[in-house]
This record gives sequence, C-alpha cells and structure tokens, in this order.
Amino acid sequence: MSEITDFDALRRALAENSEEPEGPARNARAEQLLAEAEKLNVPLAVIEALGHQLKVYNYSSEKDKMFVPFARLLRLWDERPEDFDEYEAHSLHWVFKWMSAGMLDQPHIPLASVEKWLGEMEHRYRLAGYSERAVRSAELRVAAHIGDLPRAERAYAAWLAADRDRMADCHACELHAQGIWQVRCGRDAEALRLWRPVLEGEFACAHEPHTVLASSLAPLLRLGRTEEARAHHLRGVRLVRPMESMRGAYADHVEFCALTGNEARGLELLAERPAYFTDTGHPRSRLDFMAVVALLMDRLTELGLGGQRVPGPAGRTWTARELAAHARAEATDLGERFDRRNGTSAVGDRIRARMAQRPLAERLPLGVRTVRPAPAPAATPPAPDVPDEPDPAALLAEARRLSDTLQPHALEAWAAVARAAPDGTGLGARARAEIADHEAMARGPEGLPLFGRAAELYAEAGDPGEALAARARGAYVRALAGEVDAALATVTGLYDEVLALYADEGTGVRQTASVVMSRARILMRRVHEVADRGAEREAGRAVGAAEAAVREVLALVEGRGGDDVRLAARAAEARAMLAELAGLTGDAERAAELFRRAADGYVTAGLPWFAVEYEVQVAALAHQAGDLAGAERALRAALEHGGPYVEPVGRAQLHLQLAEVLGGRDAPAEAAEHALEAAHWADEAGESGTLGAWARQQLGGFLLRRGRYAEAAEVLESALADLSAETHGDGLVVQARWWLGDCLGELGEHRAAAEQRLEAAELARHWPEQQDHATLAHLAAESLGNAGLDEEADRAYARAGDLWRALGNAQFLVRSLRARAWLALGGEHGAAHARALMAEAVREGESALAAAQGADREELAAELGDTHRQFAELLARSASEEAEDAAIRAAFEAALEQMTRAVAVFAGLGAAGLHSRTGAELGAGWLEADLGRPARAAARARAVLAVYEGADDADGTARARREEAAQMLEAAREGTETEQG
Repeated sequence: MSEITDFDALRRALAENSEEPEGPARNARAEQLLAEAEKLNVPLAVIEALGHQLKVYNYSSEKDKMFVPFARLLRLWDERPEDFDEYEAHSLHWVFKWMSAGMLDQPHIPLASVEKWLGEMEHRYRLAGYSERAVRSAELRVAAHIGDLPRAERAYAAWLAADRDRMADCHACELHAQGIWQVRCGRDAEALRLWRPVLEGEFACAHEPHTVLASSLAPLLRLGRTEEARAHHLRGVRLVRPMESMRGAYADHVEFCALTGNEARGLELLAERPAYFTDTGHPRSRLDFMAVVALLMDRLTELGLGGQRVPGPAGRTWTARELAAHARAEATDLGERFDRRNGTSAVGDRIRARMAQRPLAERLPLGVRTVRPAPAPAATPPAPDVPDEPDPAALLAEARRLSDTLQPHALEAWAAVARAAPDGTGLGARARAEIADHEAMARGPEGLPLFGRAAELYAEAGDPGEALAARARGAYVRALAGEVDAALATVTGLYDEVLALYADEGTGVRQTASVVMSRARILMRRVHEVADRGAEREAGRAVGAAEAAVREVLALVEGRGGDDVRLAARAAEARAMLAELAGLTGDAERAAELFRRAADGYVTAGLPWFAVEYEVQVAALAHQAGDLAGAERALRAALEHGGPYVEPVGRAQLHLQLAEVLGGRDAPAEAAEHALEAAHWADEAGESGTLGAWARQQLGGFLLRRGRYAEAAEVLESALADLSAETHGDGLVVQARWWLGDCLGELGEHRAAAEQRLEAAELARHWPEQQDHATLAHLAAESLGNAGLDEEADRAYARAGDLWRALGNAQFLVRSLRARAWLALGGEHGAAHARALMAEAVREGESALAAAQGADREELAAELGDTHRQFAELLARSASEEAEDAAIRAAFEAALEQMTRAVAVFAGLGAAGLHSRTGAELGAGWLEADLGRPARAAARARAVLAVYEGADDADGTARARREEAAQMLEAAREGTETEQG
C-alpha cells in the first residue's frame, strides 16, 4: 500500500477506496486515510477524508459510527467554513439527511435528540437557501416511524409541495420513499404506480432500483401479480447480494421466499449472509431481518420441519424451531427498545404483524433450483377416502365402479377391499377373483401366480371367459418379463378357447376382447424383440402377425362400445398399436394419423389421461417432419388431457418439450413460462439436478432472448450448479455458459462474462467443428477488453484469430486483427505495433476479397472498407504520439489515403454501401481540413450533399450526414477566409 505524501495521492486513494466493496475492510481503509490526511496539514484534505469516512460508514453495517465524523465536520464548518470548497459544503448539508434517518434507526438515541436534529437541519437548510423538501421528507420518516400518522400525512403533503432543489434526494430515491408511504397506508397499487419509472429504468442511482425491487415484492404478491414478483425477486437479489448495507432489502427477499412456498430458497439466502444475524451497527435493519427469519422458521416448523438444521448465528448449530424462538425474541426485544424510545407501540405492532403473516402463494416457481423442504403433494387427485370402519360392500362397489370405468386409483380401491376383508372373508368367489386379479396387476411379474388363482376363482364364480382373460393377462406379464415365446404359446391356446366360447355364446365381448388384446400385445412384444435382435428376415413376418392380431381386436370391438368404456379403450389402444407398426415400417404420416385417432378415441370415451402418451407421439412425429405448429397442438393437448393425472416428472417433460417447440416458433415469452413449469415439476419429482437443470438452462435462454438479463443470469447460474458434461452433454454446458456470458456482458459484469466465455471455449476446443470455439474465444476477448484487461484481451483475440484463419473465416480474422490494433494503441507496444496489426488486417481483407466469389464478395468488401476506415481513424489518433510536426502531418496524410481507399471500396457496393461511403467521405473531408486544404474538404462535403439531395428526412442517417456536411462547408469557408486574410 503506497504512502500518502500529498493531497493528490490522498484523493486518488479515496477514489480507489470508494470503488471497493462495502464492508469492514473499506471502513478500516477510510480510517487509515483520515489519519494520513491529518498528517498533510491541509484542512480540505481532512474535510474530504472525513466525508469519505462518513459515506463508507453509511453504506455498511457500521452505520452507528457515522455520527462522530459528522459531528467533527459540522464543528469544522462552524469554525472555518472557508476551508470547505463548494462540493464539500454541499456534501455537508446533504448528509444532514443521513443523520436524521441514522439517529432514528438507533433506539439508544432519544427521540428528543432526533427531533432536535430535525430542527437543526431545517434551520441550516433555511440559512443556506435550500427548499424544505428534504426536511419534510425526513419529518415524514420520523412521524411514520413513531406512528404519528396525521403528522406523517401533513409532512408527506408538504414534501411533495416543496420545490425540488440540490438537497432533494434523486428521483429514484424519492419515488421509493413515496411508495413506501403508500404501502404503509394500504395503497399497494398506488405504490407500484409510483415505482414504475424506477422499475423500468427511467430513474436509477447507486441503490436503486435495488430497494424498490425488494419493497415491491409483498405488494405485488398481495395484488396477485406473481409473475412480476418472481421477476423482481430474481432481478433484485443479484443487485443486493454484494451490498453489505442492504440488509433491510435482503430481508424483503427472504420474506418473499417465506410467503411463496420457497422456504428452501430462503434458507439459501440466509446461508449466504451469516453476518446479518449478528451485525449490530444498524438496529433497524437487524430488526427487520430477525423478524423475517422468525417468519421463515415458523413456516418450516409448520411444515413439520422444526427439527431441520438451518443456518443461523455463528457459534452453534440451529434447528428451525430453535432459530424461530431466538429470532422472535431478538426481534421482539429490538421492537420494544424502539417503542420505549418512541413512547408508542408502532414499531412493535408492525414487527408482530410481519412475523404473523400467512403465505400468499402455496408455491411460486422461481426457475432457480430449490429443493423442496417438505414432501411434494401427490400429482394425481387424492384416492377416495376410506372410513375408519370401512364397509366391505361399499368398498367393493366403489372398486368395481372405478375399474369398470378405468379410473385412476382403481388398484388402490381394490387394495382397500382386500384390507377390509382379509383372505376374502365374507366375500363370494367373484369378488375374491377380482381382488386377486387386481393385486396381480399391481405386483407385475411377482404377481404371476395370482393370475392363476384369479382364473380359478372366476371359473368357480361361473365366468369362464373372465378366467381365460385372467390367464391371458398373466401371459402378457410373462412377455413383459422377457418370456415372449412361452407367453405366445400360452395365449394362442387361450385365444382359441375364448373364440370357441364366444361363438357358443358362453362369454361376452368384453372378456373375448381382453384375450384377443393380450395376444395382440404379446405379438407386439415379439416385433420389438425381433427389432432389438436386428433380425430383419423375421421382422416382416412379426409385423404382419401383429398387425393381423390388432385388426382382429378392432373388428371385434369397433362400434360396440356403447356405455362400456373398456371396449372403447380397446379400440383406441388398437389404433395406437397400428400407429406404432406404421412408424416401424417407415410410414410416419400414417403413424401420426393413427396416433391422433387413438388419442381422440380415449378423449371421446372420457379417458383423456390415456391420450397423453399418444399425443406425445404425435408431437414427436410432427417435430421430426418440421411441423412445429402440429407439435405444439399435440403437446398442448397432452398437457390439457393429462391434467393432474400425469406424475411430476411427466409434467416436467411435457412442459419442457412444449417450451422447446415454442422457442423454435419464436415465442420466447410463452416458452419461458413452460420452461419455468418444467423446472418446477422437475424439482417436485426430485429431478432437480437432471431434468431440472436442463429446464433451467432452457429458461435462462428464453429470458435472455426477452432481454431480461438479470433474471436469466440468476437462472443460468443455478442451472450450471447442476449441469455436467457427463450427465447432460458438453453442448448443453457450453450453451449455458455462452448465454450466461451474454447476460453478464449486458449487465456490465465484463470480467465475469469473460470467465464464462473462456470456460465455454475451453470445453469447445476439443470439438471436431471449431466454429463455436472460435466464436467464444472472440467473445471472451471482447469481454476482457471491456473489463480493461487489455493484455488478456489481446491474447484471446490472437487465439480467436488463429482459429478464424484455420476455419477460413477471413471476415472475423480481420475483425480480431482490428481489435488487437486498437488495444495495442493504448498499450506498451504503442502506435507502431497498432499500425502493423491494422496493416495486416487490410492485407487479409484484400486477399480474401480477391479470392471470393458470389454473395461473399459483398460482405468481404464491406469488411475491407470498414478496415480502411478504422485504419485511417487509428492513424489520426496515433498522430498525437508523434513528437515532430512532420511526423504528425505524415500520419494524417497516411490516414487520408486509407480513408480515400475506404470511400472507393464502399462506392463499389452501390446502394448497399451508400451510408458507409458518405461517412468515409466526410471522414476524409475532416482530414483534408486538418491538413489545411479547405477547398478539398468543401468538395467532399458538397459531394455528400449531392448524394442525399431529395432524401427522405425520416432517414436519420441521411439527415445526420447532411448536417455534418453543412458543418464541414462552414468550417471550410472559415478556413479559406483565414488563408486569404
């Protein structure tokens, strides 16, 4: 750390410290700088160091320390105001506002002292000629804090009525404070109206929109505007996370999590800021923070997670229940201290109400990964209630109703019957057969013996057809277990028996269809088995046999369903089988049509949840055919028909597929909504790190396309915590880092953007196709340059240039050389190296243009013209480094030559190069003027005016060119007069 030896060095050090992150380290440095300032024996140096110290204390967790430097500054002002320059005099009056608010936030400072300082502020502002606007704003804070609402209303009105002057807070801060008062008065919508200009970026400052975003969360939730609330949370957290002084705003984000079913996210936020539990320098923000900690911990306890370990004050481990009690006690004590000081119950009432809030949304998906702290609710509708003392007869009737109509939970209903009548006690053979049959279905291969037992009981009950159907179901389960040949042999015999029985009217259509369908299913398994073995010679026979069996099902049941949904379901399933066979034989169009008919059959029968599988197949086939509209329709139908019956992982997959289709149809807004739903349901399914990460990656991309960079960055960072090349493929990881780099660049976080782009480039460097590698290296170089890391940027551009050369991409090779030239101009190698790089760019451009044909020529010509133009600008700028007038003139002559060549190249492009040509012509004109040739400059200006004669004024470029040409003519006229004079 360099020693401070003079005032200029002190000022540089103060400026450098101002750029450091908020916190104790910056505060400690400010204290050191004050000590150094006192050694200089310069009064203004001490004043500036005191002002700096006061500022860093105010924007930190040590706000209670700012009163001492302020008192000292005020004493210096009263004793020797002439030692203050204009800026420091203004600053002293400005921080009066901080003092009044700062005292109010410290419960040990008596209210009388706060009121005294408010009066002192009013007196000094009046003496200095300032408006009372800032005074009335400060009075509003005092009155609202102590609960004197009539006084607060008067102060609010007086604040707005007073003139804005140099002491008024910036527009963003004023609007924030006005909105806070509207919220206090229960006018959430009015608050949000006032905050709109800040939220939309019209007004901003160092701490806005940070606090407005945080303050807007609860009002938005209360108004049901959850989409905006989610966006404000994701955007706002990124802003307040690195700022130590924003504990109150951070608390608003924790509160938002507690009120929206995002308790786990709230715990993550607490874990990121352990010091917030114990920092005591600003009691008021600590009060708010501990109140929302209590709220969050109570919510966890209510969910049955009171024993869960949670982040809390350092020095011990905490459960949610323990931290709830601790935080409530801390908040209550702090509230009582404020109320004792104020003589009212206003603070305590507000804090108690805050801790007692109820959730405003059961679960608001955020898009970022959040592991649910409590078990997810069932994805399907709840099973029928079973009374404490179930009636077996009633349970049996309900189970038959559910299974006869193919409703969800039929198997659970039969299990309830079995529990109510152990070993079939009190039940007839038919009922016992049905119990065994459904238990066998539920148990899969392990239930095979039960199919036989069910068949025996069906026969005992006088239903030989259903006995054959039960055995056929058992055969199909054997096929599913891999015993296809044995299953086919069994079902063939059962098939013959049931057809004979049906012919003799010994059984009905339903039972017969069950056996015929089981045979068709087994033959379909044979098709897949043959396909898996690659036995092409057997494939045709297997497909033919399966198709014939399926058509038998259709011939048996079609048109005979009536009120029997089972027969309608058989017909729909048979069409789906035909669709599958059509797909296997390469007839995708017929497959899609049959899948659609199958889905329609289920929907018509009142069984829409069975249609989902086939609608997904339709979507996949449409996507393969390039029919995105058809894919979209099918996926929307799947989501509609699946309703609550699709399991969470299935919902996630459907939403993600629809998001991808919508993204392909250039509908990123709706695509983002479905990607968000996909991420949510993946989390519910316990697939956060797999399917959820993929959904978040997609969501981040869609948000990026919508220009919502902060939200996209938050989501992509969450996705990258789980994305891995091993699980998701390196392409997905590269794309996520690429998108994140784009977001960070838009947010001005250029160093972080460069890191993401470099990591993505490192992954892509091993790909056979190197286009992405080159592009990422080039983008990383841009970010490094924007971050002021010129040497690193030069190396990255050089790497990109080598890649562009290897790829034969002259256009971007030239751009990388130009970028390096500009970097070199300001670097240690200086103008000579910069000129050499730009000359190389010209040579590469000329060589590429000479070899190019067709449409490529126009692009390369435009690039070459731009290179000549930039070379001219670089030469002119580098002339300032020349020591001799002759050398400077030579540099300008060389610049003029390059600009003239640019004009010629752009002229060759015709109308496509018009604006570029006139821009270069004007550039050449100014160089002519700098070289003392006003007549030539005027000639170039007139040439530009002639080109745009009669041009439409709506063309902004043409209008600007004409205005510049007119300025050049006037300058040339004055130059000519000077020469002649």
